[in-house]
Amino acid sequence: MAYDAGEPDLARILMESPTVAVLGAHVDEGRAGFYVPAYLHGAGYRVLPVNPRFVGEVLWAVAVSARLADLREAIDLVDVFRRADAIDAHVPEILAMDPRPRVVWFQSGIRNDGAAAALRAAGLEVVQDHCTLAEHRRLGLGAPRRRPPPAA
Repeated sequence: MAYDAGEPDLARILMESPTVAVLGAHVDEGRAGFYVPAYLHGAGYRVLPVNPRFVGEVLWAVAVSARLADLREAIDLVDVFRRADAIDAHVPEILAMDPRPRVVWFQSGIRNDGAAAALRAAGLEVVQDHCTLAEHRRLGLGAPRRRPPPAA
């Protein structure tokens, strides 16, 4: 597993990101796109699955969305389960989110330095080649901290 020299504080990111959009969520329980977000859901995260192949399915008590643009709530972290060469196509979609997520996390084995640079240039934190499940366990974290509701 490669660690970036300027790697963000993974514990802080995980603790301050209670709402996670899973780009490339999967219905097959043996695939990382299923069991990693299932773990996060069990650890107290709100997990919103995104995959156009599975629209209409329900994962983690939420209907699967086709695109990030279809999500109707603020996302803290986009957890990416897509091949590295497919990520470039998602950068404009991520940057068009309103509000934008604070963090984009490429799962273990996924690196795309160009996409990461574009996202960082837009002010987002990026984690590459790390597993959210493995890091959550390694760091001994509990449930994420919930943000206070916005002032009325």
